[in-house]
Amino acid sequence: MIQGTASKIRLKYAVQLRGERAEGDKDVRPYIGLEHIESGTGRLIAEVEEQGENTLIGESLCNVFKPNDVLFGKLRPYLAKTWVANFEGRCTTELLVMKPVNFEPTYLKYVFLSEDFIKAVDAMTFGSKMPRADWDSIGSQYIYYPTLEYQRAIANYLDRETAHIDSLIQAKKNLLVVLAEKRQALITQAVTQGLNPVVKLKPSGVDWLGEVPEHWEVKKLKYVADLKSGEFITAESIAEEGMYPVYGGNGLRGYTSEKTHSGQFVLIGRQGALCGNINYAYGDFWASEHAVVCRMLGNDNVTWLGELLRIMNLNQYSISAAQPGLSVEVIKNLSLPVPPIKEQTNIADYISRDLSKLDKLQMATQDSIDLLKERRSALITAAVTGQIGIVKDYVD
Repeated sequence: MIQGTASKIRLKYAVQLRGERAEGDKDVRPYIGLEHIESGTGRLIAEVEEQGENTLIGESLCNVFKPNDVLFGKLRPYLAKTWVANFEGRCTTELLVMKPVNFEPTYLKYVFLSEDFIKAVDAMTFGSKMPRADWDSIGSQYIYYPTLEYQRAIANYLDRETAHIDSLIQAKKNLLVVLAEKRQALITQAVTQGLNPVVKLKPSGVDWLGEVPEHWEVKKLKYVADLKSGEFITAESIAEEGMYPVYGGNGLRGYTSEKTHSGQFVLIGRQGALCGNINYAYGDFWASEHAVVCRMLGNDNVTWLGELLRIMNLNQYSISAAQPGLSVEVIKNLSLPVPPIKEQTNIADYISRDLSKLDKLQMATQDSIDLLKERRSALITAAVTGQIGIVKDYVD
């Protein structure tokens, strides 16, 4: 067991809170925002820009940090955003800037990433929409106070162990990318050229589509399905439980006591950054005004149409950068490759059945990533609270 872990100290006695401010329009030092810091790892994830003569990067009033200062995000502290500075710069006032006093900066970083610390600070936040903690609450937290020698040993140990875990996580994330690309390629092949690899092809006359099987038709979406936005519903009418599901632009929003539709439908997200995304609704449900409901005009297959629309990336047709949205008039005039209904059913069955193996592998990979993240968090907590012994090999 590490020496010195039995004693504790309030954080406010372990650091000096820097109070130096900089005026953003007069300071060209690099700027760090909350968006630059990765949640739960203590790493920067975005390139830090230096301010030019005619550009303002960051806030008009910023905190100043120096090398070896430790930054901690007080806004939504459950996100565990912390970083040890390795250069001088400016940062958002949502980041506390602390100068360690007889503490190893990297050790403090790991303290701030520990489950115990995050839970304690998160319990003292105020504000529902943008919960944040103040310095009085954060500074009053007790942390373990081993000797500097063992603080460095803990930091070195966690640097090595978390780097190993992070490499495993990254490998699994890379696998998820490969699986997603493979899934997309298989679906694209199925809905644009069918399941027969030797079928004769013809030019489709549609730029994004290329060639399609000779016996397929090319139709505008409006001749396959009727597209209409759903109906307005107040937030007060949506509950966590109820008789009918409510679907918005991004899928299920909750439940309500009335319905607008019955049957099987493709839903297209109509507004927001994710407009154009595809969901399905079955049975009785309420479709909100943020969803475009596709009602089949004939016997065409719902899953076939939904997967075809998904690979078409409808988000590219959004208008207005401030509040992105889809024009139904634009979408319904897009051209589609339309196979015979029997072939549509075969394609839908292939997507639902054969690609389920890929989906299961994706889910298993994501589960293993989540477990590795839990392992990382638990290891950090155990190390900074004296629950595991750190051998002398990790002392500089």
